[in-house]
Amino acid sequence: MIKYVTCFAIAFVFLLLCHPVKILAQQPKIAKGTVERIKVHGKLLEGNLSGDSADRYVSVYLPAGYKSGTKKRYPVVYFLHGYTDNDAKFYGFQKHWMTLPPILDTAFSQKTDQEMIVVTPDAYTLFQGSMYSNSVTTGNWEDFVARELVNYIDSHYRTLAQKESRGLCGHSMGGYGALRIGEKNPDVFSTVYLLSPCCLNSPAMAAETQFLRADSIKTIEQLQKADFFTKALFASAAAWSPNPANPPFYLDLPIKNGNIQPEILNKWDANRPLNNLDQYIYNIRKLKSIGFDAGDKDRSIAESIRTLDEVLSKYNIAHSFEIYDGDHINHVADRIEGKMLQFFEKSLSFKQNPK
Repeated sequence: MIKYVTCFAIAFVFLLLCHPVKILAQQPKIAKGTVERIKVHGKLLEGNLSGDSADRYVSVYLPAGYKSGTKKRYPVVYFLHGYTDNDAKFYGFQKHWMTLPPILDTAFSQKTDQEMIVVTPDAYTLFQGSMYSNSVTTGNWEDFVARELVNYIDSHYRTLAQKESRGLCGHSMGGYGALRIGEKNPDVFSTVYLLSPCCLNSPAMAAETQFLRADSIKTIEQLQKADFFTKALFASAAAWSPNPANPPFYLDLPIKNGNIQPEILNKWDANRPLNNLDQYIYNIRKLKSIGFDAGDKDRSIAESIRTLDEVLSKYNIAHSFEIYDGDHINHVADRIEGKMLQFFEKSLSFKQNPK
């Protein structure tokens, strides 16, 4: 057996040396898109109490066909990144566990008639994430994405500027943001997909030690040295319980002087989509498509999207739902290429609607 394999290998090398062009031509070529990292000024982000810049980086992926034509217009998918991430990490400007452009190149090379523009704003803040929520502390991120960013992209790129051609998606915090923004703006987006979305429901009471660690932090310098979960508590508070009269963070934590603050937890609960989904059912029905998935090892998130599946099913709202073998990040790239992009291909309009 080894002899035959060796002979085959020698023969293949001989053919490659003698006919390199012919052999290599059989390999599929992947046309590469381009990425532009631009800055977009958000008037709705001006004056945020965190002091974060209102000039935000935005990474824009343009498919390979974009530069070859001058008239064709494209659907746009807005991809929202997760907590502690930024746009640069997902588009190859910084090292990360996943890079979007090669995934998009591969997918669109197979279906050149279904190429899309993909846009990601940098939502990294003083607290390492905006939660894509409207807050005096971090800025009006919800409206910035749905209004200002969409308007900017439509006015600067060849987009199909209609809701039927706009998709919204995100991973983790970005998945939360996609549902939050999508359910409030069905006049802007038609299709929503959530990848391992965090924060959909009210969790069991966080460990007392986590709250106590947050309560002990009094300065920005201390916050910057804190652990992940403590920082996440501050990010949640900045988004959901802002307080313009409480420097230096301008927020209220769910704990004060060692005592749990139920009124603050109530504010957080009000920002959990599964707690207020009933009030947005009419808006969700206006969406053409909604889908979501999570890995089975990502237990709390998997349970939350099971509940989302149950609620949407109760209201007879068609949707795509899957729990797959994986954790919070290990198969997200595969899900984007094999599931999410196909979901958008089927749901988004690739033609200009007649006016």
